[in-house]
Amino acid sequence: MFDHAVRTDPLDSVAPVIDRLSATDLPALSGDLADLVCDAVEDGSSIGFLAPPDRAGIAAWWEGTAPAVAEGEAVLWAAREDGGRIVGTVQLRRGGMPNGRHRAEIAKLIVHRDARGRGLGRALLELAEREAAATGISLLVLDTQTGSPAERLYRSAGWTEDGTIPDYAADTAGVLRPTTLFHKKLG
Repeated sequence: MFDHAVRTDPLDSVAPVIDRLSATDLPALSGDLADLVCDAVEDGSSIGFLAPPDRAGIAAWWEGTAPAVAEGEAVLWAAREDGGRIVGTVQLRRGGMPNGRHRAEIAKLIVHRDARGRGLGRALLELAEREAAATGISLLVLDTQTGSPAERLYRSAGWTEDGTIPDYAADTAGVLRPTTLFHKKLG
């Protein structure tokens, strides 16, 4: 079912295992991925969906990413606990135009509330960075809601802040908030 697995901490037998997902995995896992997004939205994370989260709509969104994964435009990983529950995810979305194939975007880096503070977000980010570098990507970009805890992670992982855009996206309550842009040069 999964392309390969990476244990986030080989010394910790309960550490989540990170699997690279294929397009064919998404129909079976879309509900579990939707549960992860619902948890994040209920916790106030601005990741594209409003409160209260629409689980069915979010599951359909995940299934809708399958063509991009199948075509290699997106690489998707999910972190699972020993019981199989998905507790984290990240996407690497490659630039599609000929003049942007050297860059990719980090998207939907999400860690369940119950799994935070154990290095899972950093492990997911580093895995996406390694995949990008291994496939010739030299520049990564991302955005995150200004003032979110994710900003701290990106700064500590060597990402460069490029500025903010006001009123970029609605938070989970529908209020427009600024986003902070980051980039990281690889290699």
